[in-house]
Amino acid sequence: MRRRQILDYLVYLVVRLLIAAVQAIPIDTGQRLAKWLAWLMGDVLKIRGEVVEENLGHAFPELSAPRRRHLARRMWEHLFLLVLEVAHAPRKIHENNWRQYVRLEGVGPLLAAMLGDRPVLIVTAHFGNFEIGGFLLGLLGFPTFTIARNLDNPYLDRFVNRFRGATGQYIIAKNGEFERIVEALAAGGTMTLLADQYAGPKGCWVEFFGRLASAHKAIALLSLDYDAPVAVCAVERLGRPLAFEMRLVAMLDPRDVPHDADGIRHVTQWYTSRLEEMIREAPEQYWWLHRRWKAPPPRRGRAAKAA
Repeated sequence: MRRRQILDYLVYLVVRLLIAAVQAIPIDTGQRLAKWLAWLMGDVLKIRGEVVEENLGHAFPELSAPRRRHLARRMWEHLFLLVLEVAHAPRKIHENNWRQYVRLEGVGPLLAAMLGDRPVLIVTAHFGNFEIGGFLLGLLGFPTFTIARNLDNPYLDRFVNRFRGATGQYIIAKNGEFERIVEALAAGGTMTLLADQYAGPKGCWVEFFGRLASAHKAIALLSLDYDAPVAVCAVERLGRPLAFEMRLVAMLDPRDVPHDADGIRHVTQWYTSRLEEMIREAPEQYWWLHRRWKAPPPRRGRAAKAA
């Protein structure tokens, strides 16, 4: 145990030093560095190259191999820019100047819902700079609760959550804190969730980029059980670092959905389709590193019929 703690702390120190170095780099320099690192990771080292190529091949079969490689390189550039933005945002973006960095698009219905008495579920994906989303909502005066998996390294976990909580984003552990989720929704709070990860063979199987993918049922269940509208949102980078558009893609009222198994699948497919639509608009800003389609659906029950 002592050895593990020492190793975790050393890793934490290395990460803090890297973050300090990134914060010392001018944004323009960081953008040029991101291009070079993207070439290194994607073209030379080919980190998770097979996964990225398989995902892009299934999502965009019409693209040639060179165009998919170019898209993969741009994805890596996006990932490095995301880190650059997260490192610089707390020092550069504040409540008096956020309009210089963020453009709001169609968010009126979302803000109205968040000011109402009902809870709200904000759903997004590993797209754009999703980490900035909660930070920006806090600056606008809208505290949120975010469900996230604890990092294995406790020092890094506390460090990351300090950024997330800087403007009023409260983190709820993905496992073991269901009571806090219930309390937040019962009090009319706003919950933010990443909804593009594989949910295992017992998940709700829905179409995502033309393939069946397992999605978590929890979002639909929470929406139906707690009368919470579902808002699909995106924080997309606009051409340069620290320039974002925060937009509402679509909203769904659970009162318009049957409260049964078909309703759960309807809600899950609805937000999954909306996520696909926003990803198609800027595919270079999506994490194609994930094994979103880890396995085929079980050959029984509804999944077998859907297949």
